[in-house]
Amino acid sequence: MASKVYHVSKRASDNKWQVFIQGSDKVIKLFDTKAEAEAYCEQMAKNQGATLLVHKSKGDNKGKAAKAKVVKGKK
Repeated sequence: MASKVYHVSKRASDNKWQVFIQGSDKVIKLFDTKAEAEAYCEQMAKNQGATLLVHKSKGDNKGKAAKAKVVKGKK
């Protein structure tokens, strides 16, 4: 079974940072700042041994994954 992949990206409609699972259109949670979204998403990924992808919000690479982090859960 494949591991879950959590994404953090900025929504153009309201400039909020969203957290969602790859393959789903449903937003799990919205945040005002990127740091808050990353911290929440990292904890979710840690609890499930998942991967975290953070997308760029500016520049030529806007929307592309800026960094990926595989978070290992507690055993």
